[in-house]
Amino acid sequence: MFRQLKEDISIVFERDPAARTKFEIITTYPGVHALLMHRFSHWLWKSEFFWAGRFFSHVGRWLTGIEIHPGATIGRRVFIDHGMGVVVGETAVIGDDCTLYHGVTLGGTSWNKGKRHPTLEQGVVIGAGAKVLGPITIGKNAKIGSNAVVVKDVPENATAVGIPARILEEEKSKKREETAKKIGFAAYAVGNDENDPMIKAIHSLLDHANKQDEQLQTLKTQIAQLTDEKTDAQLAQAFDSKKKR
Repeated sequence: MFRQLKEDISIVFERDPAARTKFEIITTYPGVHALLMHRFSHWLWKSEFFWAGRFFSHVGRWLTGIEIHPGATIGRRVFIDHGMGVVVGETAVIGDDCTLYHGVTLGGTSWNKGKRHPTLEQGVVIGAGAKVLGPITIGKNAKIGSNAVVVKDVPENATAVGIPARILEEEKSKKREETAKKIGFAAYAVGNDENDPMIKAIHSLLDHANKQDEQLQTLKTQIAQLTDEKTDAQLAQAFDSKKKR
């Protein structure tokens, strides 16, 4: 228990630049308090003291504003930042090193018993106000944007945003940033709001510039090949003529 508490404190220093001292974290961080109380209520739940587990969980909700069902499974080094309004359902599973911001819901979409809440694999980050619903899996190191509503699986290392959530085209975004740097355009100005006509126009220009770069590279390769072939043919012809002499 003390080892887990040490990990909880150290992870706050890593992920919250506002943290100053261990005493401050222990006394003023509701996310840390909620996790401590959950571990006890979860132990009660596993020991089949169901009412006691629910009651202690209820006390934790009243004190911290974070509602975690005692049946939920939470890994190590999980950080709940701010925390107010976070709801974690009974069959939810949160892997190691995950981060949840305020207003996050890991909820169900069915009244049937059994697995009905999400599973977060290691290193997942869920933005403020996001709703992750149903027995879905959020892959390792994936990110969910603020206020997104996720009802389908999200693959590893992906970023999901919007309502309903969609996976951002990471490769295309990287290419746009690289092209923006090449032409001297500030990469941080390239947003992801697909409804903004200005951003649409910038994306279109960057995609066009990137396509031109690819075409030019192809042409260069073809010209180089033709030049090499021509040089080889000339050498062969010169060698033949010397032989004939």
